[in-house]
Amino acid sequence: MINKVVNNAEEAIADIPDNATLMLGGFGLCGIPENCISALVKKGVTGLTCISNNAGVDDFGIGLMLQTRQVKKMISSYVGENAEFERQLLSGELEVDLIPQGTLAERIRAGGAGIPAFFTPAGYGTEVAEGKEVREFDGKHYLLESWLRADFALVKAWKGDKAGNLIFKGTARNFNPMMATAGKITIAEVEELVEVGELDPNQIHTSGIFVQRIFEGQHYEKRIEQRTTKIK
Repeated sequence: MINKVVNNAEEAIADIPDNATLMLGGFGLCGIPENCISALVKKGVTGLTCISNNAGVDDFGIGLMLQTRQVKKMISSYVGENAEFERQLLSGELEVDLIPQGTLAERIRAGGAGIPAFFTPAGYGTEVAEGKEVREFDGKHYLLESWLRADFALVKAWKGDKAGNLIFKGTARNFNPMMATAGKITIAEVEELVEVGELDPNQIHTSGIFVQRIFEGQHYEKRIEQRTTKIK
């Protein structure tokens, strides 16, 4: 069996070069690859194109890489929690593709499934449709959208085994499983790494065939974007 286990995030991301395209899993700050992001900041890799539903917050997640000017382009759906992202966007320092959330999810899924393009009604009649092919089906207009793939997919799972099989927990199951299939090299960080055979096969969300590197992460903060303690 191929040995997929690496010691830590620094080793896992060591060969990510400047100008790479990355997918980073998670929804909001839930299920993001915290250790890999910290390692990328430490490595200082630049010119990155990041595909992620969110752009983190100013001092956490992808926001850390935005602060250090490591991100050249963001392909995202929701970016409203990051003031530095807003500043870089408005000043022209950052290229941005804003995509309807469902379309983003389907473009990633298509990339993993080997489907180069598909038609969707989302965005027709808006700025999203500019420059895209439009076709009519049963009296309704649809846009042609292309797949999304990446050089590296960085995902975070609850549990994984040494063969790369992954189990995600709760909201972290949102974008992570799709991204795991759409990267040329998929790196998984997990809260608990177990031996092969310890995971219930019926509970596995991502097969190890999609994962090239895996390690047990440390010191997860698991931040909350907005905490409501009292409703007036």
